[in-house]
Amino acid sequence: MNPSDDSYTDAEGEEPSDFSGSQRPLYAIKANLFKGLAHPVRVRVLEVLCTSDEVSVTELLDDTGLEASNLSQHLSVLRQNHLVVAERRGSQVFYALAYPQVADLLRLSRSLLAEILQQTKQQLVSTTNLPALPPRTRAQEK
Repeated sequence: MNPSDDSYTDAEGEEPSDFSGSQRPLYAIKANLFKGLAHPVRVRVLEVLCTSDEVSVTELLDDTGLEASNLSQHLSVLRQNHLVVAERRGSQVFYALAYPQVADLLRLSRSLLAEILQQTKQQLVSTTNLPALPPRTRAQEK
Protein backbone atom coordinates (compact mmCIF):
# COMPACT_ATOMS: atom_id res chain seq x y z
CA MET A 1 0.00 0.00 0.00
CA ASN A 2 1.22 3.47 -0.85
CA PRO A 3 1.97 5.39 2.39
CA SER A 4 0.04 8.39 1.11
CA ASP A 5 -2.94 6.31 -0.04
CA ASP A 6 -6.09 7.27 1.85
CA SER A 7 -7.90 3.98 1.29
CA TYR A 8 -8.27 1.19 3.78
CA THR A 9 -7.72 -2.41 2.74
CA ASP A 10 -8.00 -5.62 4.69
CA ALA A 11 -5.29 -8.30 5.00
CA GLU A 12 -6.10 -9.56 1.49
CA GLY A 13 -5.75 -6.09 -0.02
CA GLU A 14 -9.50 -5.71 -0.53
CA GLU A 15 -11.48 -2.70 0.56
CA PRO A 16 -14.32 -3.87 2.81
CA SER A 17 -17.71 -2.98 1.33
CA ASP A 18 -18.78 -1.13 4.47
CA PHE A 19 -15.68 1.15 4.22
CA SER A 20 -16.33 2.44 0.72
CA GLY A 21 -16.90 6.06 -0.25
CA SER A 22 -18.66 8.38 2.14
CA GLN A 23 -19.79 5.46 4.30
CA ARG A 24 -16.26 5.01 5.62
CA PRO A 25 -16.36 5.11 9.42
CA LEU A 26 -14.64 7.88 11.30
CA TYR A 27 -12.05 5.47 12.71
CA ALA A 28 -10.90 4.60 9.18
CA ILE A 29 -10.54 8.27 8.34
CA LYS A 30 -8.73 8.84 11.63
CA ALA A 31 -6.36 5.96 10.84
CA ASN A 32 -5.43 7.72 7.61
CA LEU A 33 -4.69 10.90 9.56
CA PHE A 34 -2.26 8.93 11.70
CA LYS A 35 -0.69 7.44 8.57
CA GLY A 36 0.26 10.99 7.69
CA LEU A 37 2.05 11.24 11.03
CA ALA A 38 3.61 7.78 10.83
CA HIS A 39 7.15 8.75 9.91
CA PRO A 40 9.80 10.45 12.07
CA VAL A 41 10.67 12.96 9.31
CA ARG A 42 7.05 14.07 9.00
CA VAL A 43 6.75 14.46 12.76
CA ARG A 44 9.96 16.53 12.75
CA VAL A 45 8.68 18.72 9.92
CA LEU A 46 5.45 19.33 11.84
CA GLU A 47 7.40 20.17 14.99
CA VAL A 48 9.49 22.70 13.05
CA LEU A 49 6.29 24.21 11.66
CA CYS A 50 4.94 24.52 15.22
CA THR A 51 7.73 26.99 16.01
CA SER A 52 6.74 29.57 13.41
CA ASP A 53 3.76 30.82 11.44
CA GLU A 54 5.46 29.60 8.27
CA VAL A 55 8.74 27.99 7.27
CA SER A 56 10.44 27.95 3.87
CA VAL A 57 11.38 24.71 2.17
CA THR A 58 15.00 25.89 2.35
CA GLU A 59 14.74 26.08 6.16
CA LEU A 60 13.10 22.66 6.28
CA LEU A 61 15.91 21.22 4.16
CA ASP A 62 18.49 22.73 6.51
CA ASP A 63 16.69 21.47 9.60
CA THR A 64 16.06 17.92 8.39
CA GLY A 65 19.22 17.38 6.34
CA LEU A 66 17.16 15.59 3.69
CA GLU A 67 17.57 15.69 -0.05
CA ALA A 68 15.01 17.96 -1.69
CA SER A 69 13.21 15.08 -3.42
CA ASN A 70 12.86 13.12 -0.18
CA LEU A 71 11.54 16.14 1.73
CA SER A 72 9.15 16.84 -1.13
CA GLN A 73 7.67 13.33 -0.80
CA HIS A 74 7.10 13.80 2.93
CA LEU A 75 5.56 17.24 2.42
CA SER A 76 3.27 15.72 -0.20
CA VAL A 77 2.00 13.14 2.30
CA LEU A 78 1.42 15.90 4.87
CA ARG A 79 -0.50 17.97 2.29
CA GLN A 80 -2.59 14.99 1.18
CA ASN A 81 -3.55 14.37 4.78
CA HIS A 82 -4.47 18.05 5.25
CA LEU A 83 -1.87 18.59 7.95
CA VAL A 84 0.03 21.39 6.19
CA VAL A 85 -0.61 24.06 3.58
CA ALA A 86 1.86 25.50 1.10
CA GLU A 87 2.18 28.93 -0.47
CA ARG A 88 4.52 29.82 -3.32
CA ARG A 89 6.03 33.31 -3.32
CA GLY A 90 8.32 33.83 -6.26
CA SER A 91 10.84 31.02 -6.26
CA GLN A 92 10.26 30.17 -2.58
CA VAL A 93 7.64 27.82 -1.13
CA PHE A 94 6.50 28.30 2.44
CA TYR A 95 4.72 25.74 4.60
CA ALA A 96 2.49 26.18 7.61
CA LEU A 97 0.34 23.96 9.76
CA ALA A 98 -3.11 23.63 8.22
CA TYR A 99 -4.79 23.75 11.64
CA PRO A 100 -3.56 24.87 15.07
CA GLN A 101 -4.87 21.57 16.44
CA VAL A 102 -1.94 19.82 14.71
CA ALA A 103 0.39 21.55 17.19
CA ASP A 104 -1.95 20.56 20.02
CA LEU A 105 -1.84 16.94 18.83
CA LEU A 106 1.97 16.97 18.77
CA ARG A 107 2.13 18.48 22.26
CA LEU A 108 -0.36 15.93 23.58
CA SER A 109 1.51 13.02 21.97
CA ARG A 110 4.78 14.24 23.49
CA SER A 111 3.14 14.48 26.91
CA LEU A 112 1.66 10.99 26.52
CA LEU A 113 5.01 9.59 25.44
CA ALA A 114 6.75 11.17 28.45
CA GLU A 115 4.17 9.59 30.75
CA ILE A 116 4.56 6.18 29.09
CA LEU A 117 8.35 6.40 29.35
CA GLN A 118 8.11 7.43 33.01
CA GLN A 119 5.90 4.41 33.73
CA THR A 120 8.30 2.15 31.84
CA LYS A 121 11.23 3.58 33.78
CA GLN A 122 9.45 2.89 37.06
CA GLN A 123 8.76 -0.68 35.97
CA LEU A 124 12.39 -1.12 35.00
CA VAL A 125 13.61 0.25 38.34
CA SER A 126 11.26 -2.13 40.16
CA THR A 127 13.05 -5.09 38.56
CA THR A 128 16.25 -4.22 40.45
CA ASN A 129 14.57 -5.50 43.63
CA LEU A 130 13.82 -8.94 42.21
CA PRO A 131 15.65 -11.87 43.77
CA ALA A 132 18.62 -13.18 41.85
CA LEU A 133 18.09 -16.23 39.68
CA PRO A 134 20.33 -19.25 40.24
CA PRO A 135 22.94 -19.93 37.54
CA ARG A 136 22.14 -22.53 34.88
CA THR A 137 23.26 -26.04 35.60
CA ARG A 138 24.74 -28.40 33.02
CA ALA A 139 21.54 -30.45 33.10
CA GLN A 140 19.51 -27.38 32.04
CA GLU A 141 21.86 -26.73 29.12
CA LYS A 142 21.12 -30.14 27.53
